[in-house]
Amino acid sequence: MQTWRELIDTCTIVIWVASVLHAAVNCGRYPYAGYLPNRPTISRRLMPKPGNPEYKELVSSPKKAFLKTIIAQLQTLLGISLIEILLRHSADEVYLGQRDSAKWTTNKRPSAAFGRFGKKSREIEEMIIKMNNDEKLKNRVGPVKVPYTLLFPTNEGGLTGKGIPNSVSI
Repeated sequence: MQTWRELIDTCTIVIWVASVLHAAVNCGRYPYAGYLPNRPTISRRLMPKPGNPEYKELVSSPKKAFLKTIIAQLQTLLGISLIEILLRHSADEVYLGQRDSAKWTTNKRPSAAFGRFGKKSREIEEMIIKMNNDEKLKNRVGPVKVPYTLLFPTNEGGLTGKGIPNSVSI
C-alpha cells in the first residue's frame, strides 16, 4: 500500500468481509435452512421422468414421494443442530458499532468517530425496519411474513437471525 486511501480501502474490505458480509451470508441460515423443506439441495433423488414408476408415485401420492427424497432423520437432526450451534449468539456478544468497554481509548477523535459509526448503524436498522413494514416492498416480507433482519447491527442474543458480530469467531 502506498497511500492512506489504499490503507483505508483495505481496512474497510477486511472489516466488511469479517463482519457484515459474514452476517448477511451466514446468520440467516437457521431461519431458512433449519426447516428441511426449505433445503431442496438435500434431496436424495432426481425428479422422476413421466412414464416410470417413481413418476406414477409422485402423481398419486406427492407427499410420500417427497418424503423418499429427503435425508435420513439422524442426518437431518445433526445438520439442523450444527446450524443452530454455529448461529446462536451468546448473551455477551459484541456487535458492530459496540464496545465491551467504554474506555477502549482515551483519544477523543477515534472515540467520536466510533460514536458516529454506532449511531449510523442504529439508523440503518431503523431503515430496514421501515422497509420491512412497507407493504409496497413485497421482496421485504412477502406472503410468509419473514422480515429481513440479517443486517440489523444489534441482537439480544440467541437464535434470532439478527446482529452483525464484531468478528468472525467459531
